[in-house]
Amino acid sequence: MKERCVVVGGARISRPERIKKLFREDDFFIYCDSGLLHEAALGRAPNLIVGDFDSHEKPDTDIETIVLPREKDDTDTVFAVKEAIRRDFEEFLLVGVTGQRVDHSLGNICILLKLESLGLKGKIADDMSLIEVVSQRPAEVEDEWAFFSLINIDGSPRDISIKDAKYELSHAEISCEYQYAISNEPVKGKTARISVGHGRLLLIKSYGESTAANTAKK
Repeated sequence: MKERCVVVGGARISRPERIKKLFREDDFFIYCDSGLLHEAALGRAPNLIVGDFDSHEKPDTDIETIVLPREKDDTDTVFAVKEAIRRDFEEFLLVGVTGQRVDHSLGNICILLKLESLGLKGKIADDMSLIEVVSQRPAEVEDEWAFFSLINIDGSPRDISIKDAKYELSHAEISCEYQYAISNEPVKGKTARISVGHGRLLLIKSYGESTAANTAKK
């Protein structure tokens, strides 16, 4: 199987050591514009650089670089993912793409929906969470996570079940207007299991509020 593609955006990363634990030795790294500011902290050199370089100077390097126009439909991050799909990558990890501008954060989260619709795997990692799409393939939340939430951002998912969690569900539905499946907790010593009979949801696994407080002080 082809190695995974890691796309690095320019949003703030305060806990690089946490994100680095998710990296694999054979990951292919695409840095997007000001995502290059994270290169030293993440400890991985780019295999490809893309961007319109409106927020970072174009680097003088022999590494393959795609220079984009500033006026375009795709953000640098979206272009990077499309380019990786064109190069036949099937699995993605996006970092530095959430947590600052809400419009960019939401747009980047929607990339996960696009990947899922193409039958590809995608996750977003930030300082506090790991985000993925749950659809026909069941998902699990290990008890190392403090919290997890299910968010409806696409249609009317139903027949949703949660087992081995503090708050369980059986054949439920979550509407966009009523997001009640937030801040659930896996049962200690067990792995929470989530299934969706129809539609798809965002699964957000969170490290916990105490970590957020410590991060805010730094």
